[in-house]
Amino acid sequence: MLVLAKTEQARMALRHRIKEVAEAKGITKTMISRRAEIHYRTVNELWNDPTRPVKTDILYRIAQVLGVSVHDLLEETKE
Repeated sequence: MLVLAKTEQARMALRHRIKEVAEAKGITKTMISRRAEIHYRTVNELWNDPTRPVKTDILYRIAQVLGVSVHDLLEETKE
């Protein structure tokens, strides 16, 4: 498995982007966990721990649940 967002800054930006998209669409951590078939603990750690690396398969499944591409999640958040 390829690990994306290798630097802490990149992981923080990715975490922020996932939260931003999920909140905009009214999707909770529990919904992501169930729909993506990912343990809730994994989603929660991604949500709260910017030092946690993200594997491509996990990111792909989260992107599907959120209805966006992986590329959209990896883009820098516009302020």
